[in-house]
Amino acid sequence: MRRSTPFCLRKLSYNDLKGFISVRECHEHISTSFGTRAVCRLSTKPNVLECEEERLLDAFQTHDQDLLLKSSDSGTKNQRALVVERGLKRCMELGDIREGRIVHANVLASEFKDDTIILNNIIQMYVKCGNLDEARKCFNEMPYKDTFTWTSMIIAYTHNGRPEEGLSLFPKMLCLGFKPNKFTFSSLLKASNTIRSAKHGMHIHTLCIKYGCDSSVYVGTSLVDLYARCGLMNEAQSVFDGLVSKNEVSWNALMAGHARKERGEETLSLFQRMKREDFEPNDFTYSTVLNACANTGVLEQGKCIHAHVIKYGVKLIAFVGHTLLHMYAKCGSVEEAEKVFTRLMVRDVVSWNSLLTGYAQHGLVHRSLEQFDNMLKTGIQPNAVTFLCLLTSCSHAGFVKQGLYYFKMMKKTYGLDPKIEHYVTIVDLLGRAGKLDQALRFITDIPMDPVAEIWKCLLGACRMHRNMELGVYAAERVFELDPYDSGPYVILANMYALAGRRNDVAKVRKMMKDCRVRKEPACSWVEIGNSVHVFVADDDTHPQSKEIYEMWDCICAKIKGIGYVPDISHVLLFVEEHEREVKLQHHSEKLALAFACLNTPPKSTIRIKKNIRVCGDCHSAFKFASIVIEREIVVRDTNRFHHFQNGSCSCRDYW
Repeated sequence: MRRSTPFCLRKLSYNDLKGFISVRECHEHISTSFGTRAVCRLSTKPNVLECEEERLLDAFQTHDQDLLLKSSDSGTKNQRALVVERGLKRCMELGDIREGRIVHANVLASEFKDDTIILNNIIQMYVKCGNLDEARKCFNEMPYKDTFTWTSMIIAYTHNGRPEEGLSLFPKMLCLGFKPNKFTFSSLLKASNTIRSAKHGMHIHTLCIKYGCDSSVYVGTSLVDLYARCGLMNEAQSVFDGLVSKNEVSWNALMAGHARKERGEETLSLFQRMKREDFEPNDFTYSTVLNACANTGVLEQGKCIHAHVIKYGVKLIAFVGHTLLHMYAKCGSVEEAEKVFTRLMVRDVVSWNSLLTGYAQHGLVHRSLEQFDNMLKTGIQPNAVTFLCLLTSCSHAGFVKQGLYYFKMMKKTYGLDPKIEHYVTIVDLLGRAGKLDQALRFITDIPMDPVAEIWKCLLGACRMHRNMELGVYAAERVFELDPYDSGPYVILANMYALAGRRNDVAKVRKMMKDCRVRKEPACSWVEIGNSVHVFVADDDTHPQSKEIYEMWDCICAKIKGIGYVPDISHVLLFVEEHEREVKLQHHSEKLALAFACLNTPPKSTIRIKKNIRVCGDCHSAFKFASIVIEREIVVRDTNRFHHFQNGSCSCRDYW
């Protein structure tokens, strides 16, 4: 006796079914309309589908039976396989692992228990449903595997934060005689990228060449990204140049690598080349080049990229809008950053944090605290980055009480555990305010081992407030944790020099020599048009050197006439006072200022970036210079922005 038609089929009318030209399409419709459970019931036993085919033919009540039988490929096993595959696909789409297990159990009890293609789909289903261990169990129990099987497991481990396990499968795959393809190599390179292993990447690169997969754009792009993320830009460039065909991802990978290394000029040059070769920039491209502009401080070029974004109709959503806001803030234009913020289509916590970061860098503490209150009113919950921005703002403004209040708030009100960077900022806050003993007590109470950055903050504060004893103690802690950073050596040597302790200065220099530590040369750069001009102290390499020194001498004479007195204590040389002043007047930021005065319109804002903290004498000189040249001078150093205008600085001499 024939069984009754399943409920899912009884709901199908003739009008529903007559549009299908094959039983296969009909079953696809069942899967889509009624879910995998109905299809699984059809595929429990090999002969059930044939019965259901009969019922479907009865339901058609047409003369198309011959066509339907012919289009079924006369091989019912193929039909049943398709039903299983459609069922698994449905489980993946819904993330329904319970249904997936039912399908898997039916498969193991059916003719498909050794079918590699179907078992590959089962592995994919478990991975999509988030159960990597069941996927691996299925993988281990498979009697027959293919290259796709191995590649799927490698990708699964990589995408689920277990790249080492993915990489460990590759030697086994080779030993068993499976030949990797371009997708295998691409997934292996992504796994190596995840753990930042250039060593693994180079080994895989060699095998790519051996198996003839190195010319693939997928493999090549993965190689470029791996080398770039590991900081091996020469290797990344070499692979990129050797690609027979490139795509937008290849360009983005190389540009992002240069941007991470703060190679702004190379990043922007690649962007221009990408456009010349008719590749279309995407959101990631714009985000990368805007970050490069931010790191380099090239506002005019950032504005050009912004114009490009507007021209091509890129919406200010997600990271493009955030990066644009970040670029304006880091290039010294808070007003433009605020305009971008108001135009963002969606403002999330990242948007607010970007704005608060800009305020913190410019020392605009009142605006920062006001916007934080506005953020809370919108219902957006702050995160750890939000509080880091607030603490930095308070530190730069000397708002000790408010800073400690927000530090307690993040844990007490929002349940956020402070990270090491929050502790560093509190030490900076207390140190700048001269509360050195309180800063030291705070360090001893930190519930984790203090990192070098904490002691560096304390050392900088000791230099500022001339506490030699505590400064030496902090320096010793830094040398234990990070002996290869030149900055702390220079600070300690300066402290000894100010105290007239020449022998101790010599000892510090010997320590640097023994550790093979070289002082990072101070340099400043200024953007004129689309070009960036870099200066170092006593620079005579620029084509306009003669005019630059004459211009600074002229400015120096004028500012001395209105009260500027050179502070030669900022020159670490035991030479005559006159020679020390000459050295002082040839600091890189002063040369950059003179060059900008020569090459920019009168009354325009001058923007200078310096790679280390601006020295106290240059800070004083620039306040006077803003009066005599009648311009705003914006200087960005490693700590913050200084806006010099009408004889004063936005930092209020607190930096």
